[in-house]
Amino acid sequence: MIRSLFIAATGMEAQKLNIDVISNNLANVNTVGYKKSRADFEELIYQELKTPGATSAEGAQIPTGIQIGLGVKPVAVQKTFQQGDFVHTGNNLDMVIEGDGFFQITMPDGTVAYTRAGTFKLDSEGRIVSPDGYSIEPSITVPANTLSITVGTDGKITVLQAGSSTPTEIGQIELAKFINPGGLKSVGKSLYTPTAASGEASTGTPGVDGLGTVSQGFVEMSNVNVVEEMVNMIVSQRAYEINSKAVQMADEMLQITNNMKR
Repeated sequence: MIRSLFIAATGMEAQKLNIDVISNNLANVNTVGYKKSRADFEELIYQELKTPGATSAEGAQIPTGIQIGLGVKPVAVQKTFQQGDFVHTGNNLDMVIEGDGFFQITMPDGTVAYTRAGTFKLDSEGRIVSPDGYSIEPSITVPANTLSITVGTDGKITVLQAGSSTPTEIGQIELAKFINPGGLKSVGKSLYTPTAASGEASTGTPGVDGLGTVSQGFVEMSNVNVVEEMVNMIVSQRAYEINSKAVQMADEMLQITNNMKR
């Protein structure tokens, strides 16, 4: 009975983590560029009471044996990088990546982070920055007398300046991609940093070497499916409940054992 108490407890802990992951997905259902997470689990080791294939008598062999599992544990929380829905905003500095790739952002410490959220702004110096004021990489500055900004599908940015009838190219957006984007580290603010699991970033021009193209005036919404997450929440809640019932049942069986002398 003691073993069953601890086994059921691992199930409750696992489902608690699952609810945490689902809750974060639902909390970010309207977060631009957010990618949903999924908790993965694996069974713990088995206690072997009788070895399968062992000899029980001369010429006889135990066909299956007795192996008792000792519960479950979380093994990974994985980001799912399926593309979210596109929403038209009409804002010249809103951009989406149609296909594979990440925008590059220069962090305050000089390192580069990566994001799918293309809600860019202009700072006081005319640089194109993220909502937190981090400059896009490579840095692009829009002239003060700019009348309109155009972003091509290949990432080229041109502006029409006052007093000129010819657009001027001011910069080129470069995208990055990874062999294993699921290995990226989430650092908040819709940003990711590379790890040994993700591999190093390979950068290039949008639309080249498997990178997606850039579309201006759109944002990519979260890829969270609310109905799917609600169903997952119900399943996780019931799994937590049934594991708590197993704890209760084991406790009642121990109580019966304790009362046998009375």
